[in-house]
Order: sequence, then structure tokens, then C-alpha cells
Amino acid sequence: MMTNEIDTGPFPLGEENTAYAKYFIGTSYLAPISTEQVQISNVTFEPGCRNNWHIHHASSGGGQILLATAGRGYYQEWGAEPVELRPGDVVNVPAGTKHWHGAAPDSWFTHIAIMVPGEGIDNEWLEPVTDEEYSALA
Repeated sequence: MMTNEIDTGPFPLGEENTAYAKYFIGTSYLAPISTEQVQISNVTFEPGCRNNWHIHHASSGGGQILLATAGRGYYQEWGAEPVELRPGDVVNVPAGTKHWHGAAPDSWFTHIAIMVPGEGIDNEWLEPVTDEEYSALA
């Protein structure tokens, strides 16, 4: 059942994520929570929105932690089955792991994205998640 209700949990929706729009299918919103010491952002995806496959590179440490706070979404590592995410779920993304994340087709989805500190952190944006890959979700 499709829900039009935007639930961002306890954090603000933020602004439309135009700076990274070319790496997303659909519309996402970004609300920076902290930019000091550790980069932490609230990211909200409209139903069906997902980011491209991407890798968080770091020469020492690094990676990303996703904390699902509202709605229903998915996370998938390259070569693995997608994992459904609901509020309270946590995903630890090691540096160098090709992956994507986003909303379910019928639900808004919000997560906190924490960039794990490391030397030389760099995001490599790759190909979009195809409609075929996305439509295979449970």
C-alpha cells in the first residue's frame, strides 16, 4: 500500500538534494546534522528513490553507517541479496564495499548517514541501479 506521508523521524526533512541529484533515481532530501568531526546527515528518499551503486573509499578506516529512522527502504551490496530496512535497523558499510540504498517502491524512507572517519575518504559514484534490479525487490 502506497503511503504519501513523509516521516523523517525526529530530524528535519532538509532541502532537496540537488547537489547529488545526478547520482539518484527519484528525489531525495538532505539535512546535515553535523559537519564537524564526523559528517552526519539525515537523508530522506521519496517512494522509489534510490542512489546509484557507489563505493566509499578510504586509505585507512572509513566507510559508512546507516541508521534507519522512518519508513521502509533497502540496502544492497554488490553480489548479495537486498536487505529490507525499517526504523531501528543499522547497516555498517565497510570502506571499499560497492552498494546502494534507497526507499521501497511504495514508501518514503529516511536514514541517518554517518561517514566513518578515515584518511583519504572519497566517494566513487557508479552506475544507476537499473529498473530491472530494483523491480526484483521483495
